[in-house]
Amino acid sequence: MLLPLVLLLSLPGCLSIQGPESVRGLEGGSVTVRCDYKPRWDSYRKWWCRGAYWELCRILVQTTESQLEVKGDRVSIGDNRSHHFLTVTMEKVRQDDTDTYWCGISKSGPDLGAPIRVTIEPEGTLLTTLASMLSRRTTNGRAGVSSVSYSRNHYILLVFVKVPILLILVGVVLWLKGLSNESLST
Repeated sequence: MLLPLVLLLSLPGCLSIQGPESVRGLEGGSVTVRCDYKPRWDSYRKWWCRGAYWELCRILVQTTESQLEVKGDRVSIGDNRSHHFLTVTMEKVRQDDTDTYWCGISKSGPDLGAPIRVTIEPEGTLLTTLASMLSRRTTNGRAGVSSVSYSRNHYILLVFVKVPILLILVGVVLWLKGLSNESLST
């Protein structure tokens, strides 16, 4: 019974910095991730790195004590110390950007980190178009732009795709049943 709690507490930074579990984006677009941290870490450097294991991941961009916003090649990071969160934006994303990334805090001893699975989908499919439209509309949320939209994508797809298809199928079945009833009566 205590094992899940022990495992949770053993994860690096699990209670000090938190981000969304996963985010999705469209190829060619941008992905924004928000990671919240405890106030005690305000003055520390923040970083964004890529790799399945945070101890071995490659830092793509990081803040300094004096530079709270830093822009790399296609990645930027901003540290909002007054509200205790950092924002990472990946621009012109490609499908090969799909990977595990980490929001992190540099400190003496082991750094603190929170893993985020970033998935980049090919442009042009109905699913990704709806996901993109939704992610642009849901910009406030503690977990980040795309993770909020991802949890709502299912409902959007349910309402605008699955329910109409189901209604069409029910209509076709009723129509065919009506045709068979007419042929039996004649």
